Amino acid sequence: MKTVAVVGASLAGLFAARALRKQGYDGRLVLIGEEVHRPYDRPPLSKEFLTGKVEEDALALEADGEELDAEWVLGARAVGLDTRERSVRLADERVVRADGVVIATGAAARRLPGSDGLSGVHVLRTLDDARALRDDLTRGGRLVVIGGGFVGAEVASTAAVMGLDVTFVVGGTAPLAGPLGAEMAAGVAELHADHGVRLVCGTGVRGVAGKGAAPAVVPLGLRGAAVSAGDGARGRVEAVLLDDGRSLPADIVVVGIGANPCTDWLEGSGVALDNGVRCGADGITSVPGVVAVGDCAAWYDPVFGTHRRVEHWTGAKERPAAAVAALLSGGTAPSGPARPPYFWSDQYGVKIQFAGHAARADSVTVEDGSPADRGFLAVYRRAGDPVAVLGVDRTKLFTRWRRQLATAAAQGGAV
Repeated sequence: MKTVAVVGASLAGLFAARALRKQGYDGRLVLIGEEVHRPYDRPPLSKEFLTGKVEEDALALEADGEELDAEWVLGARAVGLDTRERSVRLADERVVRADGVVIATGAAARRLPGSDGLSGVHVLRTLDDARALRDDLTRGGRLVVIGGGFVGAEVASTAAVMGLDVTFVVGGTAPLAGPLGAEMAAGVAELHADHGVRLVCGTGVRGVAGKGAAPAVVPLGLRGAAVSAGDGARGRVEAVLLDDGRSLPADIVVVGIGANPCTDWLEGSGVALDNGVRCGADGITSVPGVVAVGDCAAWYDPVFGTHRRVEHWTGAKERPAAAVAALLSGGTAPSGPARPPYFWSDQYGVKIQFAGHAARADSVTVEDGSPADRGFLAVYRRAGDPVAVLGVDRTKLFTRWRRQLATAAAQGGAV
């Protein structure tokens, strides 16, 4: 290969570029990014960056003096991939020709349909999103967070510590019920109540209302979708309308209802798509010479026997090495068993860590501490075998259990 193009210049794209050089590729390397920023770390955007404890220069992912000998094409959105001509077409009509392509275009935050044009309504995915949200939060007031995932939970925590009046709206039984399971999520959710955050669980959001404008109601067929229901109401948000008829006063709204993979630009390219770029267990796509990594990539998961996207920092860091090895070898490099998924979250000064698959468990037991004390370790089992572990302020003990899960996976266990 004389030229490799990495489309997506964030965490997964940067680690793919590093892996290419580390694995001996010495040809032309082009990194294409839609944002104008060099690669930056996203986890602090929902925490320390919002409070001002971390500034933009500290978010840089590139090491001082790091030299990848790469061409950076930033502020350029990919709009097409021609797999016959081996070229990536950009929105400004430039074309980048490449023998190999790494797709790392990530995912875009879903917006609440009907909220476009209403100031004070935010998503949080990019540095520019975080800048706008930080400006609003510094003014104080009433914040309503919509969505029970990590972004919502961390923003609620950060805003509460900053002194805002926070209401957290979750459609399920508790925040993080999806990844942690309902029982353990309920214990972790008590952290919000401890810090004065009002939890509203088990109801959906019907829409938002702005000052001096008619409510922007979410059409039933679009709830949770990535598309917009139009420009919505103009002005400033003043309320969130719930499905159960309640109206929550709001000066600021943060929408954390998930993200959709950025794969529209691949339509018609021949690259198979299925809630992301459909890949093997090593990142290989349906097109030779093209691999995918990061939040846009739906890798085959042998544990579940299906393709799944893993939208966590650790996966975006670890998986590019396997994908690059497959790309450089023409798909002949052994990928080996994937490590169990791992993620962490910092809320109210408490570190929450999780590894494995809660969905596979038929039981869960607290083996150290207590949820009532806001510090514990829980082990998830299936037919008696550990398949996941959760640590809440139990870093050392959690690390030992995580190693056990990784060892079992390496030995062929279905963790």
